[in-house]
Amino acid sequence: MRIDNSTFERVEEFKYLGTTLTNQNSIPEEIKSRLRSGRTCYHSVQNLLSSRLPSKNLKAKIYRTIILHVVLYGCETWSLTLREERKLRVFENRVLRRVFGPKRDEVTGEWKKLHNEELRDLYSLPNIVRVVKSRIMRWAGHVARMGEERWCTGF
Repeated sequence: MRIDNSTFERVEEFKYLGTTLTNQNSIPEEIKSRLRSGRTCYHSVQNLLSSRLPSKNLKAKIYRTIILHVVLYGCETWSLTLREERKLRVFENRVLRRVFGPKRDEVTGEWKKLHNEELRDLYSLPNIVRVVKSRIMRWAGHVARMGEERWCTGF
């Protein structure tokens, strides 16, 4: 494509402000990319989350303030399918299992991993899918209140 004196190459996808844009507007690819970034972020603080030194509340706060923000960057423009919702929940549960650690069975004394319901009880804040949906609705409200003279990208 040529505009004035500039030539632009046609590409299948490119990264703009940290968001992967595709010619097909592929939300699953963007979510996959955000989850990759979230895993990278998780691995950078994995030793801290595995340590016994910080409290579980502090570890949960690290997840909420660092890892979750990396994963949800630009989520206001996502349209989630059940498959993407499941991927997000699986990611969150894996991190929360590391944050809260295993649970000791009172009868047998054996250590076992926490079930999803137990994680939900320990992490009382809204799950990742609820956070995404709430951000989508908040963004939609901003767009709905915009005047006719303004235009926005993302919808």
